[in-house]
Amino acid sequence: MPSPVSIDVGPVSFPDVVAVARHERPVVLTSEAVAAMTKARSVVDALAAGPTPTYGISTGFGALATRHIPTEMRAQLQKSLVRSHAAGSGPEVEREVTRALMLLRLSTLATGHTGIRIETAQLLADFLSNGITPVVHEYGSLGCSGDLAPLSHCALALMGEGEVRDASGTLMPAADALAAVGLAPVELAAKEGLALIPGTDGMLGMLELAIEDPRLRLRTADIAAAMSVEGQLGTDRVFAPELQAIRPHPGQALSAANLTAVLADSGVVASHRGPDCNRVQDAYSLRCSPQVHGAARDTVEYAAQVAGRELASAVDNPVVLVSADGAGRVESNGNFHGAPVAYVLDFLAIVAADVASMSERRTDRFLDKARSHGLNPFLAADPGVDSGHMIAQYTQAAIVSELKRLANPASVDSIPSSAMQEDHVSMGWSAARKLRRSVDGLTRVVGIEVLTAARALDMRAPLEPSPATAAVVRLLRAAGVEGPGPDRHLSPEIEMAVGLVRSGAVLDAVEEVIGELR
Repeated sequence: MPSPVSIDVGPVSFPDVVAVARHERPVVLTSEAVAAMTKARSVVDALAAGPTPTYGISTGFGALATRHIPTEMRAQLQKSLVRSHAAGSGPEVEREVTRALMLLRLSTLATGHTGIRIETAQLLADFLSNGITPVVHEYGSLGCSGDLAPLSHCALALMGEGEVRDASGTLMPAADALAAVGLAPVELAAKEGLALIPGTDGMLGMLELAIEDPRLRLRTADIAAAMSVEGQLGTDRVFAPELQAIRPHPGQALSAANLTAVLADSGVVASHRGPDCNRVQDAYSLRCSPQVHGAARDTVEYAAQVAGRELASAVDNPVVLVSADGAGRVESNGNFHGAPVAYVLDFLAIVAADVASMSERRTDRFLDKARSHGLNPFLAADPGVDSGHMIAQYTQAAIVSELKRLANPASVDSIPSSAMQEDHVSMGWSAARKLRRSVDGLTRVVGIEVLTAARALDMRAPLEPSPATAAVVRLLRAAGVEGPGPDRHLSPEIEMAVGLVRSGAVLDAVEEVIGELR
């Protein structure tokens, strides 16, 4: 059993989110978190026992907040809230997304600002540690009062209702999954239903996973760009550090340094380097790779700053505020609005589309006899009889076109709900869902560039590629992707290259030769 991730009153880290969501790490609540939740719960219990109506504790919700709910109906109030809000529809979202959502909700509960009971928070932790994953659907969140429907499906499972998947992935009723691991459903008390559902946890979880993936993809895109520069007899002089220093964007400098490192000691580049070399005006898709990849890196890091702030937030409404002397109060607020997260989710979809677009342009240059500097048309073994990588580029183009559509921001839309109480929404969940497709598309486009560039480098023989790019070619060949030759079924080779990009194997192969890229 791997060591558990501790859930404290402070934020969980990016690596912890990935570890729990993607790698099934268990979790444990710290004693500090338990103490903070205990203090907040005492405030809620005191308000619940008092005569004054308090939003979320003894009133209805949203547009129905003016109704005072008598004590004997408050347990039903919480159940009704969760059941009615668990109204998602469409395909089931990915397991890692739901686990990230649950972890981040648990982290907010542990801050001591929601008024949750310890036993309810512990059951959510037990779900994660036992691999029980509620079924959450694609549609249902407007990203305003947090991700209400997705979180409600998780809360419903804590009540022993709805459907879940167990650790093996088997679909079953929540009550059966709980019983199978010796757990009992929770009976929600005052405010608990509300504490479990108004958070940006779904969109934030997807943002954090999306930041993890592009950081890897952008370094791999640098490798692909270097292979294309090399295979198309481009110059590496434009990547010199002194040229980057006069436009001091940090991402640009890192990307240019990566390109320079990957191209070091290339026999192909050396073959046309000298005083009579006129290759100082390569096409933008080659020459400007650091500028585009670097801007993408800087945007990802800005998104990481926003995600870090959101990780440190206690997103709930109303929230429990406890002073140093133990006095507490409950206050309504608007911190559940998803705008900060939604904006950067949309920014990253733009990044994915643009980096993929440049990758496709580099690939296309390999295939055009007029621009490839002596390579066979379409890298075909026998042009006319063979089509080479002609249709691989079509596949790239189709994906890039889709990525451009996905780059249309979701966060500029708003559709009023809840009888105009929620009259401006963020659509952050929708931004996150399309970003996941965008990251997948970028991975596929870069994989096809790597595949095509490797074929071109083989066709440059007897010129020797750099040690780093040669390692990528060897990786592909060892994985079963053959070198140049007569046409063969290309789709499996594309999927193999995409898998090597997605897993980080391409990056690992290069770093084993030249050290860590940045």
